[in-house]
Amino acid sequence: MEELMPLINVKVIEGVFSEAQKAEIVQKLTDAMVEIEGENMRSLTLVILEEVKSGDWGIGGRLVTTADVKAMAAGAPPG
Repeated sequence: MEELMPLINVKVIEGVFSEAQKAEIVQKLTDAMVEIEGENMRSLTLVILEEVKSGDWGIGGRLVTTADVKAMAAGAPPG
């Protein structure tokens, strides 16, 4: 019998999250899958965190940079 491995692929803009935050993202996404599928799936759950180059991401028809995301996180409206 083939074992299926959950794969979670997350893309973020480079330079937005610290190494600690990225580790937390991986941990919490893994925990979420384990809640759904059971503890036996923890060691089989793969999380890929990919950083997209600043300016290579678009939202609402315009390119978004690391600075834009940080400003939005601080409460500035998009755009």
